[in-house]
Amino acid sequence: MTDLASTLEIFREAAARSDDTNVPDDQALIELRKSGLLATAVPVEYGGNGADTVELNELVSKIAEVNPSMAIIMFQHFAVCARINEWGTAEQKELWLPGMATGDTLGASAWSETGAGAAKKNLATSAERIEDGRWLLNGAKSFTTGAGVADIYLVLVGTSAGREQEQDTKNVYGSAGQTFFLVRKENEGLIANLGLELAGMRGSATGFVSLKDCVVADDHRLGPVGHAPAIIAGVRESGATLGAVSVGVAKAALDVALAHFTKTGALEAPTVRHRVTELSVQVEAARAIVAFAGSRRGEDPGAVTLRSKLFASVTAEHVCFEVARMLGSAAYLVNHQLNRLISDARAVALMGPTNELCRELVSASWVN
Repeated sequence: MTDLASTLEIFREAAARSDDTNVPDDQALIELRKSGLLATAVPVEYGGNGADTVELNELVSKIAEVNPSMAIIMFQHFAVCARINEWGTAEQKELWLPGMATGDTLGASAWSETGAGAAKKNLATSAERIEDGRWLLNGAKSFTTGAGVADIYLVLVGTSAGREQEQDTKNVYGSAGQTFFLVRKENEGLIANLGLELAGMRGSATGFVSLKDCVVADDHRLGPVGHAPAIIAGVRESGATLGAVSVGVAKAALDVALAHFTKTGALEAPTVRHRVTELSVQVEAARAIVAFAGSRRGEDPGAVTLRSKLFASVTAEHVCFEVARMLGSAAYLVNHQLNRLISDARAVALMGPTNELCRELVSASWVN
């Protein structure tokens, strides 16, 4: 494992380059793979560090302070690790997890698609079982973080088989009759590319994954057929939250303010100090709810995770905009770091589950 401080510095330098090019930084990706950080979420018996969710959230926040795009790539890798560990067969765990610990196998999730809606209810991507027991996947996924750089994709598809086992999925993420498959980047018929000119998270390799007559073995299916909603909900119970990325972004914006006002001497003014203090309190409040989500001590861990993502992402946007207002024209240059942080903060609010979907999922129990 490399030194975390040196890794963070490489990630920090890569953030500006990616913002200019809208592509993931090669040096940062190489560093991510060799750093040992990808082992954090993998159980010890498969060569990982076996960290708990509090530690995962803390690490993601720390990375997000210097490079939110790399934090998102890492978070998605951790999410795929968690799903394999919870739902994978013994053979699947042996196949995938050791490589995910060493950095040889980078995981990504391919769920979103045009017309599916935030809750992923109306998927057009399908999987049909063929005569030899394998599956034929067809469709297209959009807004896939890690597109083109990941080694395996956790793909969410509709399966005609399993619909007879439907449960009430009115108020959950996903829909009955949906199934997950682990698809290698080398699978014939899978094509991943960028093609999205993003406003934020420009180094996250967010793009498209298309599947055309992509044949996948049944032993690469993750979990029972038609069981995707339960798999999605189960990981949310773990307390891993995208709010951790937002905490890092908010802390970075706060640091921008402190550096600016220290340099200009404005911190001598009580009004400036007090405004910065209020922002620091908000950042720590977001950090606290993210930590609480990771601890899973709430009566409803899944709801706490959703609230943590919602609160932290709203806080990050607020802190970024408040710092921009305080800095005035000093932050109005197109290449100012704060403008990237504003766009990155907004990006988290749009990531699944989106903030609007978080509100719907949390409030659903109140009307049932």
